Amino acid sequence: MEIVTGIFNSRSEAERVVEQLRSLGISEKRIGVLTPGMTEQQVERSVSTTDSEGPGMGKTMGAAVGGALGVAGGTSLGLAAATLLVPGVGPVLALGLVGAALLGLGGVATGAAVGEALEENLGEGLPHEELYIYEEALRRGRTVVLAFAEESDQADRARDVLRRAGSEDIDELRESWWHSLRDKERSHYQGDDRDFDRDELSYRQGFQAALHPRRRGKAYAEVERDLIIFYGGMKLDSAFRHGFERGQTYLHSVREMHKV
Repeated sequence: MEIVTGIFNSRSEAERVVEQLRSLGISEKRIGVLTPGMTEQQVERSVSTTDSEGPGMGKTMGAAVGGALGVAGGTSLGLAAATLLVPGVGPVLALGLVGAALLGLGGVATGAAVGEALEENLGEGLPHEELYIYEEALRRGRTVVLAFAEESDQADRARDVLRRAGSEDIDELRESWWHSLRDKERSHYQGDDRDFDRDELSYRQGFQAALHPRRRGKAYAEVERDLIIFYGGMKLDSAFRHGFERGQTYLHSVREMHKV
């Protein structure tokens, strides 16, 4: 199974693409859409809390609005939908099991039922290592479409659909994002015994590693073993560690800037 991703300027563009992806035989259970634009008031009005939950529970990643997947209206796609407030992004409408699960909503909203459905229908799982790019797209007002194709031919046809529909290239968005940070990170890193141009690749890997959902808010020492395994047992140098620490700082600053 292959993941295919497209980024669009509007939700209406994304909805048209979803219909085309369905025509290729991709099940709605393997399609997800993330789109910004709901007001904070709309989200907060729908947050369901219990006596043990304080107000504002919807302000943590994955908080379910209405308490269950499938409660949000206003979609013509026929996909289950839920709204949530994502730290550092703001209000997001997540359509489909894929969209909800990517942002951590499934476990909170519907428990085992969503987990089992995802395992059955998606196989290899969700691209959480790319989450920071999808978040950046949402901050820029874009809508993200994700689909799991069953085999390579279907994936190729799905990519062609996305390209012809005007999808923004995710690699280009990633490079644009890093370019916007690069000068600041160079100034921070450059020193008597440090050369940013020489160490940029390792520094950037560390920076991006800090943005994975499993590592957010954690000190380097807490995740070092996991990182060594992830990078094939290779020794992670001081540039990587510096980048990791700066990635955590960046994430904190983004969440403060886009506080919900």
